Amino acid sequence: MTVLHRPLRQKTIGILGGSSNVATGEYYKFLNQAVNRRVGGWDIAETLISGMNFGNIESFVRAGDWDALAAYMDGKVAGLVAGGADVLLCVSNTLHAPLEAIVANHDIPLIHIADPTGVTIRDAGLSRVALFGTRPVMEMDYIRDRYRDKFGLEIVVPTLDEMADIDRIIFDELVRGDIRDASRQTYLEIARRLARDEGAQGLILGCTEIFLLLRPDDAPDLPMFNTTELHCEAAVRVALDG
Repeated sequence: MTVLHRPLRQKTIGILGGSSNVATGEYYKFLNQAVNRRVGGWDIAETLISGMNFGNIESFVRAGDWDALAAYMDGKVAGLVAGGADVLLCVSNTLHAPLEAIVANHDIPLIHIADPTGVTIRDAGLSRVALFGTRPVMEMDYIRDRYRDKFGLEIVVPTLDEMADIDRIIFDELVRGDIRDASRQTYLEIARRLARDEGAQGLILGCTEIFLLLRPDDAPDLPMFNTTELHCEAAVRVALDG
């Protein structure tokens, strides 16, 4: 039996949360479960959560006001640093658009949400994958370019009409914890079309609530990559191993 020295030394994971509260709760659960699997007993992660108001986030994103969003997020990151966070996670793929520039002004390392997913996809031997997420994630280049430049992955995205359906389901349903079979079927139809017509070999669940709707068993022939869980597992490796 391994005897642990107390207190158990681990890094404090700073969680930039609130986008959404549903995703933030899932992050807290995944982080604690991952630490407990590694250490056992009663041990869980040491965390510091800054819960942003999702109403503010939704308003800035819908308006495309990235400067106002960045200013709002900057204050929250500063609070996490002041509170003693050792490493930073943001619970949203969407909010990574301004995040790297924000973190450059603060003394805290960022675990980028795309990186553990990119490693996992590359290690699985895939090269062309579909991306679901909010409209900015699918339309803008910041996530797609990172997958391409760091991991050599080709990213395919839905049509504009399909993007509208995916985005609507996220904002009107998933961030409220509203899980509907009809929406699952909509997502699956789009994913299967991208596999058939665009050669997608897998699907990135590029919004941190999508895994609550889509499950691997829903499309066994199309591997799904859950950015939420992969992000948390990477954070726990940093927290425990450095």
